[in-house]
Amino acid sequence: MESILRKMGKQKIGWAKLALSLYVGLFVLFLLSTTLYAAGPAPSTDEYRTFLGVNSRNVIWFVAEVHLMFGAFVLGVPMFAVTLEAIGAKTKDARYDRLAYEFTKLLSGAFSTTAALGGLLAFSLFGLYPRFMGYMTGVFHDVFYIYALIFFGESFTLYLYYYLWHKLEKNKGAHIWLGVLLNVWGVVLMGIANSWAGFMMSPVQIDKETSQFIGTAWQAMNTPLWHPINIHRLLGNIAFGGFVGGAYAAVRYLGAQTPEEKAHYDWMGYISNFIGVAGLLPLPFAGYWMGREVYSVSSVMGNNMMGGAFSWTFILQAILVGTLFIMSNYYLWIGMERIPGSERYSKYIKFIEGIILVCFAVWLTPHNLPLNAEEQIQLGGQYHPTFKFLGLMAAKNAVINFIILCTFVSFLLYRRANKLEGIPFSQQGTRAKVILCFVGGICLMVLGYYGHFLYTANPSIFDLPADREKYFKLPAYLLFWQMGMCVLAIALTFMNKGKIGHAIYFVSGVTCITFVLGPYGFIVMAVANPLLRSIAFTQWSMMMTCLLLISTIDVYLFSGAKEVGQIVWGKMPVRAQYVLILLCIAIVLNIGLMGFIRSGLREDWHIYGVLRDTSQWAFTPTNATMAKMVSACLLVFLGVVSFLFWLTGLDDKTEGHGGAGHEEDNEVKIAGGIGTLSPALGLSAHQRKGEV
Repeated sequence: MESILRKMGKQKIGWAKLALSLYVGLFVLFLLSTTLYAAGPAPSTDEYRTFLGVNSRNVIWFVAEVHLMFGAFVLGVPMFAVTLEAIGAKTKDARYDRLAYEFTKLLSGAFSTTAALGGLLAFSLFGLYPRFMGYMTGVFHDVFYIYALIFFGESFTLYLYYYLWHKLEKNKGAHIWLGVLLNVWGVVLMGIANSWAGFMMSPVQIDKETSQFIGTAWQAMNTPLWHPINIHRLLGNIAFGGFVGGAYAAVRYLGAQTPEEKAHYDWMGYISNFIGVAGLLPLPFAGYWMGREVYSVSSVMGNNMMGGAFSWTFILQAILVGTLFIMSNYYLWIGMERIPGSERYSKYIKFIEGIILVCFAVWLTPHNLPLNAEEQIQLGGQYHPTFKFLGLMAAKNAVINFIILCTFVSFLLYRRANKLEGIPFSQQGTRAKVILCFVGGICLMVLGYYGHFLYTANPSIFDLPADREKYFKLPAYLLFWQMGMCVLAIALTFMNKGKIGHAIYFVSGVTCITFVLGPYGFIVMAVANPLLRSIAFTQWSMMMTCLLLISTIDVYLFSGAKEVGQIVWGKMPVRAQYVLILLCIAIVLNIGLMGFIRSGLREDWHIYGVLRDTSQWAFTPTNATMAKMVSACLLVFLGVVSFLFWLTGLDDKTEGHGGAGHEEDNEVKIAGGIGTLSPALGLSAHQRKGEV
């Protein structure tokens, strides 16, 4: 009887959450519908209003930023939840299904909070900035309806995905497709919202005389900045969701009472950190692409971004990004202590650490220094005679690639720490050979396409004179060189010398990216500055092909390898959990700071070059003001998220620890020993049990 009542109570709670979310959604739709009914100019002649005399811009800033943080969380978490569920279904490993279910439980309250904050943001915008929202409504009124309908689709899909988890245990395929559909709705919603931000920064189809929009809804969405913002935010949301999930795992680990709980949350923290870093690795270059497009749209915004009003804000951003990379590596190095056999690679850690710290120092070095008049006289100017060159983009592009590649090496060492030699590649069948050739083909196409572009490029497309053509040749030759190294690495792998092959490709990539193109960037900046963008893309292409090809080779190097011993999950020191919490704080601060930069680049324009901000708050806030606002957003976000974590913990105590797949997970623990879980992806629980 008690269990029946408990189930009935959980069902009531579930339906209450569903009803609350639908109510919020209907209320937001009603607000939009009544506003859109008279689409066009705002019904009031007021341009700006206030609420109780509070600074209206700060109100919008705060609500929008916290809403964006929750939106990033509810978009990022479903992506790796359904991925983990698919891995669990493929490998028959109950841990992945249980972890996916636990991540999904976090979405229930977070989604309702996101919807409520979205409604509050809509109320605030329409109430405090009627003229601006009247203009935006006139441009996007059709899109608003579509957004509301897709929001309903995402709401229903989320609750079906969550509440049918146990009902569809025997039909995992259908349930996984629900998760895929949930992610499709989420990405579409993100894309629509990003189009509004893109239009505000790079408006199109504007009549020059009347400043009125004369295009279609699709043209308003498809601005030059739309896709860069989409890619940048998508990767940022993945990293954001991963690191927030890692903080959840850390908190639960610190409060765990049994070895089984510690083992589970230790493994969850590792997976979350891996997901966060996976989103973080390409993120700097997505941001660089977005920055390049901002400069292309407006040289004023571009100069303010990196060399003007926001240059020191980017120094703060560099500190946060460097913190993310350093702490992620540190967590991996601590984690190697729980892996038998990792002592073989411990001697390399100090070198990796030294390289990352040196690169981090270059990465955050400013070009100019905030000195007073007397200090400038003593120094001979605002620029340090030795370090001023380290503050230029040529140096920063070189070192950020090196940091990413060093982080990648840390993951490789962690992955192979408890493995011995694998099956020779020549004995791994046709499938392995086809996959390696396919990956190699992708790398060759990327390198060859851009190498050919640079080799045949006309300097006029960069607004350079014809005699600058010679500066295009070196990066083209290096891309062709890497193509040769790619073929060599694949050939050596086919000859069962994959370690030598991917070592050659890695060393060649680091040399070309950091030690050749890095110094060459200074030459290009002096004589052909627009070409520096292509140098950066050349470095990025080489770096990404390194990650792709070396990962593929490394997977097959240790395919079928025997283990030195099983990873002892749950034996991590307490400091490792505080590292995960610090990573969460750093990514939240970073997303808040970057939101300030993206919005602040418009300065005193609501819509850049079209609708000017004439309010009393039409000025760029100082970094001190930014720090206070972003810190307040951080405290509120983490406070609400902690409350949601607490609610999830109560739910776990009610239904019994383990959630989905609890019985199968017990088999793993019995087979491998309490607190000892195998990290093998392709090995089922029953196979591990049989081996023991």
